[in-house]
Amino acid sequence: MKLLKLFFLIPVLSFGISDLITAQWFWQNPFPQGQTLKDVYVFDENTAIAVGDSGTIIKTTDGGTSWVSQISGTSDEINSVYFVDSNTGWVVGRGSTILKTTNGGTSWISQATQSYDPLYSVFFISSNTGWISGEDNTILKTTNGGTNWIFQQDTLPKSITSIYFTDENNGCAAGIDYIGGNYLGTIIRSTDGGANWTTQLSGLSNWLFSICFANSNTGWAVGGGIILNTVDGGANWNAQLSGTTDWFNGVSFTDTITGTAVGGNWNGTNYETTILRTTNGGTNWMAQTSGTMDLLNDVSFIDANNGTAVGDSGTILRTTNGGATFVEEEVVNEIPTEFLLTQNFPNPFNPSTKIRYSVPQSSNVMIKVFDILGNEIETLVNEEKPSGTYEITWYAANLPSGIYFYKIQSGSFVETKKMILLK
Repeated sequence: MKLLKLFFLIPVLSFGISDLITAQWFWQNPFPQGQTLKDVYVFDENTAIAVGDSGTIIKTTDGGTSWVSQISGTSDEINSVYFVDSNTGWVVGRGSTILKTTNGGTSWISQATQSYDPLYSVFFISSNTGWISGEDNTILKTTNGGTNWIFQQDTLPKSITSIYFTDENNGCAAGIDYIGGNYLGTIIRSTDGGANWTTQLSGLSNWLFSICFANSNTGWAVGGGIILNTVDGGANWNAQLSGTTDWFNGVSFTDTITGTAVGGNWNGTNYETTILRTTNGGTNWMAQTSGTMDLLNDVSFIDANNGTAVGDSGTILRTTNGGATFVEEEVVNEIPTEFLLTQNFPNPFNPSTKIRYSVPQSSNVMIKVFDILGNEIETLVNEEKPSGTYEITWYAANLPSGIYFYKIQSGSFVETKKMILLK
C-alpha cells in the first residue's frame, strides 16, 4: 500500500483553488539492494512492511519516502508477511522459514520446527490462531501464536499459494494441483478451522496465486489471466471478465465493491505491468497506469484510496486516490442560489471533458460515472463541499468509446446526465 501526494494549484485567473490529481500511482525509489519484493503489509497511511528475496524485510514509517532494512537472520526468499497488530507479525518463505516479531519488526525469532519448503502464505485470525500454506500439500496451523505448528491433512493441492480465513472456522486456499500430468488451478475450503478441506474448484487451466475476502461471504481469487469471485463464502466461484489475459499475482479488496488486482505480462522482451481496478465488485475492471515495466507481485489497501504495490527489481508503487483516473477540480467564483449540474463540455469528448456543478450551501456531494449498463465506473467527488460552483475536468483515456452517465447526489438533490466518449 502506498502514498500519493495531492497537488494544489492557485491559478491567477477568475478561479479560486484548483485540486489536481496528477498521477494514478507514484513510483517510490526502489530499495537500494534492488531485491525482488514478494509481499507487502500496510498498517496505516505511514507504516508498511515489505518482504522479498535474500531474506529482505524492509519497513517504512513515513509513507514510503524511506525504507529501513530489518535484520531477518536468513538469506532465504521470504514470500509472505502478515501482522495482527502494529507489533505482532510473521513472515514465511523458503528454507522452511517462519519468523515472528513482537516489536514491529525490530527483531525476529525463528519458529521453524520441521522441513516444509517452500512456504508461500501466512494468515492469522488472532494473535494465537493462524495458518501457513506451501508446497507439497502443506498447511500448518497454530493455536498458540506459532510456538507450535501442526501439519494438517496432506490430501491437498500440490502448491497452496495463498490462504485466507474469515473467522476461526471458515477459510479458503488457492493454488496449483498436479492432475493427469497437468498443473491446474484449484480452490479448497474448510469450515472447521482447517482440520478438513474440500475441493470447491478444480481443473482450471489457469493457475491461482492470491485469494482475499471482504467479509465472510464475498471473496476473490486471481491467477494466470483469471479473476474469480464468490458470494457464498467460497462454496461456489464464478469467473469475472477482466478484459485481459495477463497474470495476476495479488489482489486486495477493502469492501465488497472496491478492489485492485496486480501482475503483468511478458511481451517477449520484458514484463509489462498490469494494474486493474474495480468499484463495482468486479463486474467491470479498468486498467490503470503505473509508470513502471516491472512485474508486480502483491498489493495491499487500507481503505478505498490508500494502497501499495510491490514487485520485481525492488519496485514499490503507492497511491492515495485509489489509482483513479486523472481528475482536476476548480472552484469558480460564483455564488449559486440553487443546486445545479450542467451538461459536460465538450460532448462527445476525447479524452477529457468538463463538468460544472453548484451547491447553494455546505453539503456532502457525490458524483459518480456509470456505463450504459448502469455499472459504476468511477467516483469523481465524494466529500463535504462549501457553498460554491465547481468545475471538474475528467480524463477518461483508459476507457473505451461509448455512452456514459454522470450522476450527482447532494442531500435530496439528485440529477443524471449523459455523455459520449468518442475515440
